[in-house]
Amino acid sequence: MAARAVGSPLAASGRCRGGGLGLTVEPLLLLSMMALALQAPLSTQYIFHRLSEQLGFSGNRSRGCNNSAGPEAQLEQAVEVMTSHWNLYINLGGFAVGLFSATLLGPWSDRVGRRPILILPGIGLSLQAAIYLIVMYQKLPVSYFLIGRLLSGLLGDFNTILAGCFSYIADISDKESRTFRVAVLEACLGIAGMFGSVIGGQWSKTQGYINPFWLVLALNLATVAYAFAFVPESVTQKGPGKLFTTEHYRSVYRLYTRGQEAACRHRLCLFALSLFVVVTVHFGVKDILILFELSSPLCWQSDLIGYGSAVEHLTYLSSLLGLKAMQVCLQDSWIAEIGLLSNMAGLVTFSMAATSSVMFTGYGVRFLAMATTPVIRSKLSKLADVTEQGALFASVACVESACSLASTLIFSSLYPATLYFLKGFSFLFGAVLLLIPMGIIGTLGWAERGKQYSRFEDSPRGSTVTTDADSSSNQEEQICPNVS
Repeated sequence: MAARAVGSPLAASGRCRGGGLGLTVEPLLLLSMMALALQAPLSTQYIFHRLSEQLGFSGNRSRGCNNSAGPEAQLEQAVEVMTSHWNLYINLGGFAVGLFSATLLGPWSDRVGRRPILILPGIGLSLQAAIYLIVMYQKLPVSYFLIGRLLSGLLGDFNTILAGCFSYIADISDKESRTFRVAVLEACLGIAGMFGSVIGGQWSKTQGYINPFWLVLALNLATVAYAFAFVPESVTQKGPGKLFTTEHYRSVYRLYTRGQEAACRHRLCLFALSLFVVVTVHFGVKDILILFELSSPLCWQSDLIGYGSAVEHLTYLSSLLGLKAMQVCLQDSWIAEIGLLSNMAGLVTFSMAATSSVMFTGYGVRFLAMATTPVIRSKLSKLADVTEQGALFASVACVESACSLASTLIFSSLYPATLYFLKGFSFLFGAVLLLIPMGIIGTLGWAERGKQYSRFEDSPRGSTVTTDADSSSNQEEQICPNVS
């Protein structure tokens, strides 16, 4: 097969493409993720603390951590239920607004550039942190958190920053290096989350919740400043593009309904479904982990919660290293399967955790759990045209927003409902759900392998045959030949 002329379709699309490893949006994602890693556990613990005050729950230490009977135990369960419900309401509000804005901003960036969708969400997250600080200083009802969440969602929220960063990497990377570049971004999430969790856990233990939230605000403002000053535009041929138009929504719809490329369309839908399930389980587990650790039998304080969250985020880095090592001999699909197995084993361990050592063992078993999502993102990106990356990752942002809602609806409702007979049931349920993407990715992987062997048998003698490891980056292109 003749080699493709390097740069011709890319030059026409106005994208800067290169396989280098220079830093671009990685520091921006580090800053934004560190702010999120600080904010999420702090806000959940703050809500738990405020609701405990309202209901008169004095805390685990006053009654002994393993005492599961009596009025105090009933109060603790009531606080857990109410905290889960408030997490549901806040996430639901953010989803309702974020779904509208992310679908609008992503395709818009295909025309006007990526930098606007890296700046606007940072402004929204800064406003959210400022409102959270006002609520904490004034001791306003926790319902006011919803106002900050709505403002953040209106300007795109963190998922739009993710969409912008992944679209940016798709603009500047080639297909051979894209999986690793996406995994580097995922590792940035983990590194930032690890440091943010440790800092937040130790800081909140000594000085409460307000002072660490000032760092959240500062990090979000730094994200805006970095995007404005240091991120070069990756879309070099920009054109006029209205923000408020239904064309942006139609471009996302067309991405999944192209009648001339049925195989490509079906694979897009199946990989999007796999991503939905994986991220739903990931978000759902994060929503209930802090509650699980705060209450008996673990009764962790802020420092241990910070350490646990840090080890959880370290999974991103260990998954990156594992992915890079496994790419030498395995196709991306099988790396994703190994990641799912690691994730499931860790969740089963969580479900049985009654001591801190078992809980940290569960964190350790999940050391490859985050190897799945960069593979899925990369495969989705390879199935879309270079001029559709913004629309693609906008749809991914919508999927992740839907995941945030679905995870809260499922896990934050399931957890309080199952406290009375099996506290770790939600983790077992998450492990079972991961069987769905495991089946989808495995089936598509075998189909790719069959096509590869068919091409090997049909190739004329003396022609070059692509190796098993190298072919993984070209499979989507061969299945969807019209995608550049």
